[in-house]
Amino acid sequence: MSAREWFGVYLRGVAMGAADAVPGVSGGTIALITGIYARLIDAVAGLDPRAFLALVGPVVRAPVDAAARRTVRDELVRMDVPFLCVLAVGVVSAVVTVANVVQYALSAYPVATYAFFFGLVLASVLLLASDVRLGTPRHAVVAVVGFALAFVASGPAQSHLPANPLTTFLVGALAICAMVLPGISGSLILLTLGEYDRLTGAVHAATAAALAGDVQGFGGPATTLVVFACGALVGLLSFARVVAWAFDHYRAATLTFLVALMTGALRAPLRLALADVAAVDAVVVGRFVALAFLGALIIVALERASDGVGY
Repeated sequence: MSAREWFGVYLRGVAMGAADAVPGVSGGTIALITGIYARLIDAVAGLDPRAFLALVGPVVRAPVDAAARRTVRDELVRMDVPFLCVLAVGVVSAVVTVANVVQYALSAYPVATYAFFFGLVLASVLLLASDVRLGTPRHAVVAVVGFALAFVASGPAQSHLPANPLTTFLVGALAICAMVLPGISGSLILLTLGEYDRLTGAVHAATAAALAGDVQGFGGPATTLVVFACGALVGLLSFARVVAWAFDHYRAATLTFLVALMTGALRAPLRLALADVAAVDAVVVGRFVALAFLGALIIVALERASDGVGY
């Protein structure tokens, strides 16, 4: 690939990262729109831990052995690792930027921000509703379970999740599963579990400390983000494959569960928006509806650009 083509991959990663950082918008949808979704899924599915272990020997010999260098290069290219690395750099750079913007918005305009998130999620649910199947008892049970899980998880008790490395690791593994699916938002999972504000806050704190040269202040939030990234990597190599398998074998039931999950999760942005309001009056409702409508328009525009969210 030429430098221009690699830069195009980076820009697609930027677009995916910007989407993944906002609840209700799916990085998978952006990958679909920009024409790299099939390659992304194939590359992720092709990541084999055994192949990486087999490369340990050639990597050790690479500095002094040209044949070992060729072996390493050919195997990494076969698994499309360069593509994933360039894409990941774009995703991370966008997530850092957008997370800092979101953290400011949540601090300065919490009601408007959560209203915007509500519109993003609601529009996603409505657009995916046509793929939901409730005609069988199994699908109905799946829908009820998905809705109930998200509704309960997004309640006031979400703030009681322990802020420890294990929680951070697990939510990273869960979020990445949603992030690779078109129409399903990984950040919505974080918002539902009460982890979104904490993790965007960690990005903001790490960025501020890095810019200020504050090594001590950088360590804590950076550790949180590294643990989250490790969870995401494990999720990508394991849970995401399970989700992909479920889509292949039980597409209708899996999609019904995920859409029901998103529907139940609507409680999170609504509850958080109302938590910052002293009294609900016509002005508050009007602003909420206006910002929610703006969020919904963005999802509709993305859906039209992708010619319908597909799986």
